[in-house]
Amino acid sequence: MLIAEAIERVKGFYRGTYKGQKIDMNTTRDKVLWGDINQELKGVVTCIYPSVDVIKKAIELKANLIISHEACFWNHGDHTEWLKDNETFKLKTALLDSANICVWRNHDFIHSCMSVDGKYTDGIFYGFMKKFGWDNYLIGDFERPVQFELPKMKVSDLTKLLKDTLDLNGVKVMGSLDNEASRVWVCGHIDGRQDNEILRVMEEENFDTLITLECTDYTVAEYVRDSSMLGRNKTIIALGHFNQEEPGMEYMINYLPEILGNDVEYTFVKTTDMFEFQK
Repeated sequence: MLIAEAIERVKGFYRGTYKGQKIDMNTTRDKVLWGDINQELKGVVTCIYPSVDVIKKAIELKANLIISHEACFWNHGDHTEWLKDNETFKLKTALLDSANICVWRNHDFIHSCMSVDGKYTDGIFYGFMKKFGWDNYLIGDFERPVQFELPKMKVSDLTKLLKDTLDLNGVKVMGSLDNEASRVWVCGHIDGRQDNEILRVMEEENFDTLITLECTDYTVAEYVRDSSMLGRNKTIIALGHFNQEEPGMEYMINYLPEILGNDVEYTFVKTTDMFEFQK
């Protein structure tokens, strides 16, 4: 099977509608970011981001297709024309070329939902839910499984669970580690785009804990700090964008054989936590 055919089969596995619209192949982020698709598929690596270490691991595994959720070349849309004289770009692409590796981004399609037991669900957040075994605690929509009623625990215990399960170097917390966590929302970006709405839902639907991709120091973070200072049980646990979404790419290797068969090896390669913490 050619890599080109493998990519088309993977696309066909998902529903193909992202944010209510059919995915437009002219504008989607899900492009071939590097390499030759007209070669035989030898092995697949899935990852959240194709870092240099991930590429080196793919070479070691003799895999020639990396399926990444995020961009390869450090900008929205993976534009490379402005990088032709960038030394890191030249070194990274030379590493890819040394083993004839193709990189394809699976962002919009995996978020567009896959079918599980006849129901559609976001492949990234479904993977996160399965990683923690929170299926029976889901209170929100299965299509985007991000809201949970967990057994009550201290925030410090939840942060330890997150840190240990995801093998992180640390966890950033706003609020108090002594707060109680139960109604948990695995929230998206708190970055200025929909902060008022996130704050409103957290308040009106009584979510005590947000687990976020990233979180600015403004808006919802300020609200959580003030709430906690007033004795209200509100907390943000900011895992980091890649750390939170990575389990969805790890889960992908469970269904790739169904799509592409068992003739090649499928391996998830962890990008590893980009954050270091010093106290």
